[in-house]
Amino acid sequence: MSSNKESFKMDKPVIGFIGTGVMGKGMIRNLIKGGYSVNIYNRTKEKALDLVDDGARWFDTISSCTQASDVVVTMVGYPKDVKDVYFKDGILNHAKKGSYVIDMTTSSPALAEDIYNDASSRGIHALDAPVSGGDIGAQKGTLSIMIGGEKSAFDKLKPIFEAMGENIVYQGKAGSGQHTKMCNQITIASNMMGVCEALAYAKRAGLNEEQVLKSITSGAAGSWSLSNLAPRMLEGDFKPGFYVKHFIKDMTIALETAKEMGLMTPGLESAKKLYEELAENGEENSGTQVLYKSYL
Repeated sequence: MSSNKESFKMDKPVIGFIGTGVMGKGMIRNLIKGGYSVNIYNRTKEKALDLVDDGARWFDTISSCTQASDVVVTMVGYPKDVKDVYFKDGILNHAKKGSYVIDMTTSSPALAEDIYNDASSRGIHALDAPVSGGDIGAQKGTLSIMIGGEKSAFDKLKPIFEAMGENIVYQGKAGSGQHTKMCNQITIASNMMGVCEALAYAKRAGLNEEQVLKSITSGAAGSWSLSNLAPRMLEGDFKPGFYVKHFIKDMTIALETAKEMGLMTPGLESAKKLYEELAENGEENSGTQVLYKSYL
């Protein structure tokens, strides 16, 4: 197998991708469309077989997938999952010296720093690069990607990010990508309440909600959630583009980090409480637009 140094002289480094869920599938397909060879691993093989049909190469273990790759991308569920795949007998123990690892999971800024420090001590380049845009953005390759870590590593891997997203911004040192994603989730949390309250108000006022959306989506109230999730709410489509359980995880990270900073976030606290009530009522695997049910 060629060394990492040699592989990066080639036009396309080999990418390993750990996690083939709702987001990962679309991202992997766009990497394949972009001409990359993609090695994949997922805890449940059956959920990844369609990607093998699309041209990805399956590996039975994280270690073997990592060893066969120049760049390893992770998109898993929770900070605990991130720790499991990077530490113990995970990615950092098997990645080639000089290779690159990119965690695109929304996770803890402190954990991103831990991964960076451990990777650096081994001669491995680490970036934290969480995304926004949901399942639609992952499928269309229009994700917003916020990146923390070494600028030189970001510059080297920018073509890979461009295969998966459109709004690609380097934010700064390790952990900066995750901090930026917390800003994103804090914004969405209060915005989702506003979207639901507006639709509930329109319904109570006897208005045609679809007509209301035509007026307000392109004005000052416009947002991604209003344009993309409000129509799903009105259709009763609560299938996950982004799971309630994962949003609760993100809001928990944001709240804990904000408290460490001494920052008040009342909107975030209110949204988290509403989503936790939904999860307790069996909606943890629904999409975040299910918040609308709280107002009906």
